[in-house]
Amino acid sequence: MATSAFESDDDADASGMRRGLTSYGDAGFSLFLRKAFIKGAGYTDAALDRPVVGIASTGSAYNPCHGNVPQLMEALRRGVMLAGGLPMDFPTISVHESFSAPTSMYLRNLMSMDTEEMVRAQPMDAVVLIGGCDKTVPAQLMGAASAGIPSIQLITGSMLTGSHRGERVGACTDCRRYWAKYRAGDIDADEIADVNDQLVASVGTCSVMGTASTMACIAEALGMTMPGGASPPAVTADRIRIAEQTGAQAVQMARDGLTIDKVLTPAAFENAMRVLLAIGGSTNGIVHLTAIAGRMGLDIDLDALDRMGRETPVLLDLKPSGQHYMEDFHKAGGMATLLRELKPLLKLDAMTVTGRTLGEEIDRAGPGFAQDVVRPIADPIYPQGGIAVLRGNLAPGGAIIKQSAADAGLMEHEGRAVVFENVEDLALRIDRDDLDVTRDDILVLKNIGPKGAPGMPEAGYIPIPRKLARAGVKDIVRISDGRMSGTAFGTIVLHVTPESAIGGPLAHVRNGDRIRLSVAKREITLRVPDGELARRAAESPVAEPTAERGYRKLFLQSVTQADRGVDFDFLRAPKTLGKVPR
Repeated sequence: MATSAFESDDDADASGMRRGLTSYGDAGFSLFLRKAFIKGAGYTDAALDRPVVGIASTGSAYNPCHGNVPQLMEALRRGVMLAGGLPMDFPTISVHESFSAPTSMYLRNLMSMDTEEMVRAQPMDAVVLIGGCDKTVPAQLMGAASAGIPSIQLITGSMLTGSHRGERVGACTDCRRYWAKYRAGDIDADEIADVNDQLVASVGTCSVMGTASTMACIAEALGMTMPGGASPPAVTADRIRIAEQTGAQAVQMARDGLTIDKVLTPAAFENAMRVLLAIGGSTNGIVHLTAIAGRMGLDIDLDALDRMGRETPVLLDLKPSGQHYMEDFHKAGGMATLLRELKPLLKLDAMTVTGRTLGEEIDRAGPGFAQDVVRPIADPIYPQGGIAVLRGNLAPGGAIIKQSAADAGLMEHEGRAVVFENVEDLALRIDRDDLDVTRDDILVLKNIGPKGAPGMPEAGYIPIPRKLARAGVKDIVRISDGRMSGTAFGTIVLHVTPESAIGGPLAHVRNGDRIRLSVAKREITLRVPDGELARRAAESPVAEPTAERGYRKLFLQSVTQADRGVDFDFLRAPKTLGKVPR
């Protein structure tokens, strides 16, 4: 008797269209119904018998960083079909940094849940994740890590640079630089309008080492992209070719059973931490890495990260730590050039999505060539890693400073606290001429942590008070429990943990308190006796934020602190396997 085409496999062995059948109480009927509907789109049985590659599409009119998704989709489909697979694209949430209120970080976990559940719900043997703008890549990697199937990341790519009055410009370090000039009165309204037209010269992510570029480099360091997948600009043929290769590799991963847990290993996370330090990457990168690792049951050891930073110099000469842009990094050989230089410090046996180790991929990339974007390890642009971890009575759970983008003269500094209770207080008073502030003071902003804002916005880049900016002040020590864009610069202490909204010591800082910053000693100290802090806490107890309904209620009930990745507690792996690095 002939076997029916609608007999289903055991769930553990199911593949393609037989995978994850909708439950109607009759598996054969479930497959019969599924095939009937998909055939309505014109598919044949021959097509439906191929390995199915899902493609998570994040194209959106609200997301110009992903404006090349239609071209990437075409190339992905081509790659999948050339390799004998069936491409099936599906939409997920798309999050853009500048088009997400109150902040894109607030929606990262929601996007990760969307990604995970759609990967689980729909039949696919492998998935391609298309992401680029700041929170999309970590959200997708978090979701895919939890879903567990073969997964590969495709980065949308960086924008091209523009030109303003003969000066090369690119988002968004130059956005901040020109806005600072405007606030200081150095340029007028006509010029700031002119530069606004030139900062973003094409679709794509920020052209500097902001969070998007950082996560692109980290994704490749983790082994989650095709070799060379981090650096090609969005509108180049190189980016399209990477997309085609990604589609073909997804099919091979499905056939080989190369699931994401075989790539996202402790060795991979250690490599990513090393790269984060060497590229002068965004401080956001450590929060995202922590969240991704948490999905695999791993905790990032911040103290170990700091020790790694003391032996891992910044090699990439890219804004805001250096002078170049992402398209220059690509022309200089991209991540292959950086990894070749870092090779003695890397875990070379870490597996990648190609089925080869990172060491094998570095060797396959061939010899280096003359370029001036990636420095030799003996001649770095900064002698230590870009990020330093601070601790002290102001941040018992740790805090972060991007030392490679800070003012060397402020790295050892003591000053008087000028306190802003929240973002609204900051907006109301920062530009007032009667603000009691000097260049030697320390600006403190409270209630912009995970729960305080909510969503830990990038308000940590507190603007220089206008009266100081007009007096020529370019930097001042700033402290908050929030985040800062990777495109920003300055002597800024971030991610103070525990945050003020849950009663951390930051909540009890008052105007006039003395604060000591010592990056050399990795300390951030509030010079107030413990007894006085306890008295203040009893006098002004903190009521944690709550919400009555919806996603905000879920967020405030479940979000963790910065040292745990600002993920939802119930999304972490149920069992902790250890720390990274081990």
